[in-house]
Amino acid sequence: MWLRLAALAAFMVVPVAYAQTGTAPTSTLTLDDAIARVANTHPDLRIFEGRRQVLDANLASASLKPGLTLGGTIENTMGTGAYRGFNEAELTVTLAGVFERGGKLEARRTLALANIDTLAPQREVARLDLLAETARRYLAVTAATRRKGIADLDITQRKRAVEAARVRLNAGASPESVVLTAQAALANAELDRDRAIADEKAARQNLAALWNERTPGFAIAAGNPLVLPDLQSFEALSAYLQNTPELAELAGVERVREAQVRLARTEATPNIDWQAGVRNNRANGDTGFMAGFSIPLGSARRAAPGIRAAEAELALTGLERESLNIDLYSTLTNAYGDYTTSQLEVSRLRTDVIPRLEKAEKAAEYAWKAGAISYLEWSQLQGQRVEASVRQLQVAIDAQSALIEIQRLTGQPIVASGATTP
Repeated sequence: MWLRLAALAAFMVVPVAYAQTGTAPTSTLTLDDAIARVANTHPDLRIFEGRRQVLDANLASASLKPGLTLGGTIENTMGTGAYRGFNEAELTVTLAGVFERGGKLEARRTLALANIDTLAPQREVARLDLLAETARRYLAVTAATRRKGIADLDITQRKRAVEAARVRLNAGASPESVVLTAQAALANAELDRDRAIADEKAARQNLAALWNERTPGFAIAAGNPLVLPDLQSFEALSAYLQNTPELAELAGVERVREAQVRLARTEATPNIDWQAGVRNNRANGDTGFMAGFSIPLGSARRAAPGIRAAEAELALTGLERESLNIDLYSTLTNAYGDYTTSQLEVSRLRTDVIPRLEKAEKAAEYAWKAGAISYLEWSQLQGQRVEASVRQLQVAIDAQSALIEIQRLTGQPIVASGATTP
């Protein structure tokens, strides 16, 4: 059974403050809720129900034997001489049909059933793609919310700088240009916050569009994208690729092509057209039985091109499977490498870079207030602290995206047993 996507395992779901302009949210939406809505309502999944009805009708049609034909013929009438009237007329009534040979009926049924069997993996591929897209859009909302939090932090520290600059200006220790520079930095931080709010609103709208909600009134139960659990080994994950729905879908295509080869081969065996009936001679009132049959010649020669085409198409399946295996493995390799690299970077930023920048920024604030350094040095440290946080968030979002892609590829549990997260 295919499991929910990686974001569910990666996000430690905790409520966060909701911030936007406009109407307040009326409910809280978790990723589980979003996935359930998409799985139950999206037309890309419901369309398979209609396709199944079409294929069931095709199966019913393929299961029918050739129909019988009732015919009638009148001869020796409406002419000249003795054939002027109906005195010499002959009336023939026939019943005709086709005797199929070579297993055509069973071959048609097999092809129709093979087409039905392809629906399940096709739907699974569509379902996993939709769930992955849902997780990505949910992640976009989370990312915008986290960017707003970083902007709020930047606004807080920029406000401290403005107040400190005003104090020094009033004391005659620094020029007015320092206050204006600090106010400009504060305005930039407020612009970043407003942009994050707008991005969050657009991301929510984009998420709600998946279940055709035009005016979303929900907040999300956003998790922490910086939480990146350890994964199973690459060898274990790559082994899951043999059970992906993409390969199952290709296996279904192979069965369809095999059925097409079988059906094409049946055309080499000619059918027998037969007819039987009675003939009545009006001139003497006699009635007689008649029967006949016909067999087309050269059926094997005419069927040969179709057989070759079907066999050639079937032979392509092996190459397509090999190509698909390479694509799946390459995609998994890239996603796994991106995740592990991003996981390392997020960890180093959290433990080594950001704490030191926080301490340096606070020390710079004290030093500037004491007149030991310039405002520019303090402002640069404030900017570096924010840049490091933004970088950490972006790297974490890239890691979460890679995690979603790994889950889409494997459809299996990917978090290592006993994995710990900071």
